[in-house]
Amino acid sequence: MIFESFNPERSLKKEERSYDLVVIGGGLTGVCCALTAAREGIKVCLVQDRPVLGGNSSSEVRVWALGATSHQGNNNRWSREGGVIDEILTENLWRNKEGNPHLFDMLLIDKVLAEKNITLMLNTIVFDIRKSSASRIRSVLALNASSETMYELSAGLFADCSGDGIVSYLAGVPYRMGAEEKEVYGEGFAPDPEKYGELMGDTIFFYMKDTGRKVEYKAPSFALKDAGKYISKIHNPEYFNTGHHGCKYWWLEYGGKCDTVHDTEKIKLELWKVVYGIWDHIKNSGAHPEMDTWTLEWVGVIPGKRESRRFKGMYTLTQQDIVEQTSFHDTVSYGGWAVDLHPAEGVYAPGRACNQWHSKGIYGIPFRCFVSKDVENLMFGGRIASSSHVANGSMRVMCTCAHGGQAIGMAAALCTVYGHVPAYYTEAGNVKELQHALEARGQFIPGFEEADKNNLLNSASLTSSRPFLFRGFRHDAGFMPLEFSTALLLPVRKGNVPGISIPVEATEATELTVELRTSSKVRNFTPDVTLETVRIPLEAGASTVSWSFRHVIDCDRYVFVCLMRNPHVKAGCSCELAPGIMTVYNHINPAVSNYGRQDAPEGTGFESFEFWCPKRRPAARNLAVTLKQTLDIYGTDNLRNILKRPLRQPDCWACDDAEAAVELTWKHEVEIKEITLFFDTDTDHAMETVQMGHTENVMPQCVRSYRIYEGSGRPVYVKTENHQAVNHMILDRPVRTSRLRIEMDRPESCPASLYHMIIK
Repeated sequence: MIFESFNPERSLKKEERSYDLVVIGGGLTGVCCALTAAREGIKVCLVQDRPVLGGNSSSEVRVWALGATSHQGNNNRWSREGGVIDEILTENLWRNKEGNPHLFDMLLIDKVLAEKNITLMLNTIVFDIRKSSASRIRSVLALNASSETMYELSAGLFADCSGDGIVSYLAGVPYRMGAEEKEVYGEGFAPDPEKYGELMGDTIFFYMKDTGRKVEYKAPSFALKDAGKYISKIHNPEYFNTGHHGCKYWWLEYGGKCDTVHDTEKIKLELWKVVYGIWDHIKNSGAHPEMDTWTLEWVGVIPGKRESRRFKGMYTLTQQDIVEQTSFHDTVSYGGWAVDLHPAEGVYAPGRACNQWHSKGIYGIPFRCFVSKDVENLMFGGRIASSSHVANGSMRVMCTCAHGGQAIGMAAALCTVYGHVPAYYTEAGNVKELQHALEARGQFIPGFEEADKNNLLNSASLTSSRPFLFRGFRHDAGFMPLEFSTALLLPVRKGNVPGISIPVEATEATELTVELRTSSKVRNFTPDVTLETVRIPLEAGASTVSWSFRHVIDCDRYVFVCLMRNPHVKAGCSCELAPGIMTVYNHINPAVSNYGRQDAPEGTGFESFEFWCPKRRPAARNLAVTLKQTLDIYGTDNLRNILKRPLRQPDCWACDDAEAAVELTWKHEVEIKEITLFFDTDTDHAMETVQMGHTENVMPQCVRSYRIYEGSGRPVYVKTENHQAVNHMILDRPVRTSRLRIEMDRPESCPASLYHMIIK
């Protein structure tokens, strides 16, 4: 029993704690930052002001996490972000392919609680800071109201991943809020503040369900009356459909003309007004009798925020960096979502709810965008990172933010171990240490391909089971009408393109046009250069057509073998899969402003080009082509490059045997303490985290089971039920051997493949 007499001087409980790194903000950026740093051995405190992790991806908001893959609706092939965010997405697919947002909450909590070096503080709000000098933060002050406890959290380093940048703001870091004028950065897409506005607004979603019996709805008094009068998009089938809920209502947006930091509660109330008013329209306007048995199942209680402050780092990313795919010496992350800006009036704006313009490929993000030049022990990540308003239209999406968060976490770990400040790793001679560390954990960095000199793989001789030789895909899935131009995305070596044949059916005498295309940049997958055109006359009926190209390819690269649209022709299809080879279509995906072609208005600073994108499984099929010469592109030499996805070639070793093996041999015994293997989990597949749902819980290309043996034949490690790309093993005790053998079981529908390995 506790009994305390009157005490006029009571105060909240106070605790002082000290860490190596304090991460403020538990969205995907902060989670990936904290996990990355903690796994490198430093002490981390993750402070989150909500009861769950995930930020906009959590069950409180329910935005599906996406990044460069963009619903597979752009030309960024094999672009899903690597490292910790990929681990999270892949694990969510394994546990929760239906996209239940509550299960995603628990996955994030599970990941964080599993790390002994992380102290997690939920429902804890940072409200002030303490400095040891003008350029250095000593601690942050935080309050957990539910436990009535005040914390002072000290650290050598701070990562502000808080969404609005509370710590960076209080630390005095320069920032911008709103759109720059065109003259500031010379950006063609900089919006007119008078016509379009300067900020994007917030969104609240709703879910609904069919009860099977009539449900009445009486709107709250604050709900928008006669929503169809004020919200023109209700009458536009592109936006409004009673079969939609959740993320499909991303355009329920408000706040672009407000202060999206200090007016958050005002914005929330207006969004509730809109949501409950739209539901009133659905239920009571008489226009939708099919919804009589439906009820609201859930409405968000906090807005999903798109934009607020953007803090000044050591570099500011701009529209030109995205379009031109600028090369930076300190690239540590990348993006690929369209530059996506919304009118400030949001849901009340006439016309389109967004303007999206794509680049021809992914773009790099330098570490300098995450580093404060004014506060030496502060980094910032997520949508508050250093960018223009226009560039933020792409950088702000969650997987891009999370990928940058990993870079911040790794930098914090290295700074702690070696006594550096973050700015140290912005210098050309130093950042390679950070880049190598990120690559070793599976984080793809465009343009960085330098081998790790400490990897024992470099000094080993490599042999393997017979590498897979690609000769085409068997015809086992019928025929597909050429309603859209369709292409085989084919990796070829320098020299001649192999001759090709394919079964076809023609409904009448016609002509099949075949184009050989490639990208103007070797690392892109936008077929904007036509190398050659072949026209093949067809008679009515079934036949197999063959052709050869005369053009000589100048380097190892991907080409597009395009069967151009012809409604009178069907092409043979295959269910087979092969690493780094796929079929793409010049079709339409309006969800990401892909209408088959992007025609950029003059002066916007964007390029015009076509979209050639894959279909999702199970609908996806490959063209049933046969090559006249085999492609020898899956040899063991691919294991020596650090790429973990197709770029110029498939870049992996592959074998079609039921049991495939790779063997490493050294001239002398080596000591092995840890092994990292990098498998194929189809980095082209967009693993949306919630709502959308997926047909598979493991990517069909993934090696599910393998065994590792040392020279005497003793098993060193055995793995079953694998579903992750990165398998990092710290051995129970070091192994001294001159030989290592890795045996893999072939996946059911694809050759076994392995991208890279790190042996230390």
